[in-house]
Amino acid sequence: MTGLRVLAVDDLPPALDELCTMLREAPEVGEVVGAGDALKALKLLQADRFDAVFLDISMPGLDGLELASLLAKLSEPPVIVFVTAHDGHAVAAYGIGAVDYLLKPVRAERLAAALEKVGRMATPSPRSTPDAMAALPVESGGRTRYVRRDDVLFVEAHGDYVRLHTRGGVHLVRMPISRLEEYWEGTGFSRVHRGFLLAVGAVLELRSDSAGGLLAHTEAGDVPVSRRHARDLRDRLLEAAQRGQLGPGAR
Repeated sequence: MTGLRVLAVDDLPPALDELCTMLREAPEVGEVVGAGDALKALKLLQADRFDAVFLDISMPGLDGLELASLLAKLSEPPVIVFVTAHDGHAVAAYGIGAVDYLLKPVRAERLAAALEKVGRMATPSPRSTPDAMAALPVESGGRTRYVRRDDVLFVEAHGDYVRLHTRGGVHLVRMPISRLEEYWEGTGFSRVHRGFLLAVGAVLELRSDSAGGLLAHTEAGDVPVSRRHARDLRDRLLEAAQRGQLGPGAR
């Protein structure tokens, strides 16, 4: 059998049946197994291999967040997608490592987008994982477009979301900045402030603000640089300049 092997977990039978049906109808999915509680799901995952787990959060006993934390310790953990009626756990969900966070009732297009992420992540080699974030889906007005990592000049934290600043505009993506930093670390991005992630190659110059603070100037605007990150950024800029990797078109 080809396609993704998916485990769906929900303690409410009608919700579990609906999710399993939607997953089975998806062309990317080869097999779907349902579990009515987290303990049963854990036993299934310990006994067999699944590419992904679509997981409810609010369940009696072991809840979805606790189960996901346990799965993260497996030698080959499945990709996690949370499916919940509550939007208040998004930060914790992404912090654990979830690739998506679906709100009930699940829309077909959101499920398709989540399965696309799963397909990119569920590969034999863990080295391919960072490249799964080489482009991010941006949803607006019922449409999905993709913003390439190489087009992003800097990232700004905005609650449970991040704003991707590009030359063409600003795009909002539901993901905490700390999670995005994990994926983009080592790809030319540097955390320069609690709320900002900067593409080093996009820096045109360093400036001082009116209060004596440091700003990194890019084509999309100025990025504040905290004192603790200033030295590291200066060193990285010098290295990039020596390699000819600074300024427009250098990335």
